[in-house]
Amino acid sequence: MIVLAIDTSNQPLSLAVLKDGTVMGEKLINIKRNHSLQAMSEVEALLASLDVEPASLKRIVVAKGPGSYTGVRIGVTLAKTLAWSLKIPIVGVSSLLSLAWPGKYFDGVVVPLMNARRGNVYTGLYEYRDGWQTLEEDRNVAMSDWLVHLAEREDRVFFTGADVDVFWEEIQSVLGKRAYRVSEEEAYPSAVMMAKHAEGLPDEDAHGFVPNYIRLAEAEANWLKEQEKKNG
Repeated sequence: MIVLAIDTSNQPLSLAVLKDGTVMGEKLINIKRNHSLQAMSEVEALLASLDVEPASLKRIVVAKGPGSYTGVRIGVTLAKTLAWSLKIPIVGVSSLLSLAWPGKYFDGVVVPLMNARRGNVYTGLYEYRDGWQTLEEDRNVAMSDWLVHLAEREDRVFFTGADVDVFWEEIQSVLGKRAYRVSEEEAYPSAVMMAKHAEGLPDEDAHGFVPNYIRLAEAEANWLKEQEKKNG
């Protein structure tokens, strides 16, 4: 079975094609460019370089969020369009789990981070035991509150994701020597890891697939506030 995996939930664009669990090819592009301008063309280029026809795909795996509202929407829309047109299933995997892969052999818990601005982060709590285990569900939370919560667990904590650098000083001030961080070379998402994790997940129908934004887009949140003022 040939699987295409897509992650556009943050700045890096990560793509992978696997056949029966073996990686055929992958691509990571980390430039400040709108994914809507490149995602489809990069998918086409990757498939062409592997001599894989779109009709050969049997499953689409996509980062379902959280992350950049626009980025998540682009990836999910692309995945749903491909799955719908090819009449194949889609599987959603947490965007945070796509960042967790460097912590696979860490003796402790793994905490992927995405900067959600204003002192908040998108994060979750994972552990690898014969496969990735979700210890606590993905959330949008104040980093200060999240660190207090992690400190109470008394685990060794491995932080992953490119945004760890933004919070590292704060992390160390709370967790001290219990905190470990991903290397710069391994700080980016892995569509390969997403695809491998999805092997144990059930298929979903493309039409009914819904992303996990966790937080409303700022424009939508502002619109709701205005409506509450008008109706209040």
